[in-house]
Amino acid sequence: MHRLTINLPPELHAALKAAAARRGTTIGSLVQESLEAYGIKPERDVRQLVAAARDRSGLPADEAERLALEETRAARKR
Repeated sequence: MHRLTINLPPELHAALKAAAARRGTTIGSLVQESLEAYGIKPERDVRQLVAAARDRSGLPADEAERLALEETRAARKR
């Protein structure tokens, strides 16, 4: 597991710490869950998802990738 150092305003750090305590988890786990919920995935996982979607759709590779990128960008804006 890699370590990451981030700088947060004291109020946000306190809120994050309290949220983790309420949920009975660590700050690291809460940050990881948040990143996953935001759609941050390793490139390997993304490529597998795109390949599976392309196989099911019958679309050419370039069209499947274009649609996947479009949907990912739309989801991240929400």
